[in-house]
Amino acid sequence: MAERGDGWAGLAHQDWRDVEVIRRRLDQGADPEAWGGGRPLHRAAWCGSPEVVAELARRVADVDALEYGTTALWEAVLSDRPDNARALAAAGADPWRPQLGGWSPGRLALAGPTPELFQVPEGERGLTEAERAAAEEGRRLVAALGDIHYDGTGLACVAGIDAEEAIRRLEAAPARSDELEELLEDPYEYDLDDTLRIVGVTTVPGGCVVTQPWGYAPQMPGVLRPLSLGTVCYGLYANPKSGNQGSIARDGVIEGWDLHPGGAPDPEATPEEVLASYLYRHNAPAYSCAYAGLRPTDARAVVGPPDAWVELPERDYWTFSTS
Repeated sequence: MAERGDGWAGLAHQDWRDVEVIRRRLDQGADPEAWGGGRPLHRAAWCGSPEVVAELARRVADVDALEYGTTALWEAVLSDRPDNARALAAAGADPWRPQLGGWSPGRLALAGPTPELFQVPEGERGLTEAERAAAEEGRRLVAALGDIHYDGTGLACVAGIDAEEAIRRLEAAPARSDELEELLEDPYEYDLDDTLRIVGVTTVPGGCVVTQPWGYAPQMPGVLRPLSLGTVCYGLYANPKSGNQGSIARDGVIEGWDLHPGGAPDPEATPEEVLASYLYRHNAPAYSCAYAGLRPTDARAVVGPPDAWVELPERDYWTFSTS
C-alpha cells in the first residue's frame, strides 16, 4: 500500500501525545491541514496532548476550520478533554460558535463535567431549565448504571408499562428453572438459536426493561412492536463485532433502525439528540433508557438478575405483526 502524501504515514496513536514527535513531523513537511482524509488538529483535540494541540493550532490557517460540520474545539469538549479545549481557546478558537443542532462547544460544556470550562459572555444564553434537568438526570443515570460490561447484550427499554404488562404483551411464559440454571452458568456454551427465546424482564421507574445479556432477542421487530403499543420503546443490541445497534418502535411501528446509541451526534441531529449523545457518550444502555424516559436506580435491569426470566413463544420475530 502506498503511503499517504500528507507526511503523517506511520504515526502511532500514542504519538499524538508527544509534542516532539509531532513537531518533528511538521518541521519535515507534514501537512498541518490534512491527515488521512481529516484534519490533524481535530485528531489531536480528542486523543492528543494539550502541547500537541497548541503546536498544531499555531500552524493552521484557521483554528476553527470545520471537519464534518464541527471545529476541533467541539471535538475536545465532546471527548471530555478540557485541557485540550483550553489550549484551543487560548489559540483563538471560539467556544460560542453554533454547530450541530445549534449547540456551541461552550454551551455543550455547561452540560458536562466541567461547566466552568469557559466564561459565559454577557448576552450568551446558558442552559434552559429543561437542558439543565436533562444534564442532571444524565449524570445520575450514568452513575446508577455504573461501569458495566454489556457487549453482546440486547435490550428493549419500554416507557409506561411494568414487567407484568410486558410479559402479557409478549405472551411469554415463565422459563423452566432447571434449564435456566444451567443456561445462566455460561450462556455462551449454548448455541444462540437454543437460547434466543429466553429473556429477562424488570420493572424500573418510568417503565420496564427487557434484557438478554447474551443475545439480540429484545431488539427483534416481533418483540419491539407489541411492547411499544400505545407507547415508545428503544431497542439496543451491543453487537461485539460491529458496535451498538439501536432501534425505535412507537405504537407498534418501527420508526428507526440501525441507529448508533452512545456514539457521536449526527450532522442532522436535533438539539435534544445532540445533548443526549453528549450526556450518554460511550454508554449505549444509559442512552437507551433515557430515550424511553426510564430511570433505573442500578444496573440490575440490564445485567440481571431480572424480576422474571421468561420464554417467548415460538414465532417468526422478524416478520411478526401486531395487527
